[in-house]
Amino acid sequence: MEELEPTGKPERKRKRTGQLSGVQIMFAAILAIGLALAINLSSLINSARPLQEKFRQLSDEITLLEREQANLIVERDFARSDAYVESWARNEGKMVRPGDVLVIPVPSGLNLEPTPVPEFSVAVETTPPEPEAWMLWWALFFDTPPPNLGGS
Repeated sequence: MEELEPTGKPERKRKRTGQLSGVQIMFAAILAIGLALAINLSSLINSARPLQEKFRQLSDEITLLEREQANLIVERDFARSDAYVESWARNEGKMVRPGDVLVIPVPSGLNLEPTPVPEFSVAVETTPPEPEAWMLWWALFFDTPPPNLGGS
């Protein structure tokens, strides 16, 4: 006979079998799917780290190159100006304006002798006489020198 509980209802005994219930199977499936999603998300985050580092490096390089470009534009604009031309002419070109005197400082303590004035010698070149026209034509048509006709 069935035993009665203190409430007056018959007591049911659960039988433990080795089978899983439907709730347990659903819980295991949800847990497996969640674990797979967590592992997938973790691998995506890890694969994005090198890309983020490369992005940061390229952003820094872009910033540096933009600064360099701005400096070069300023330098280009200065090089196109009249002030740059005058600065170059006076400093590197050693040019002076009319009325200015170019002064080149000499270090102290050096005994410099005055530069000797070079002696100029003028060489007079004599040009050979012009050949006659028939001699030029002869040289164009024949490979031999023109004959000496006794005139020259």
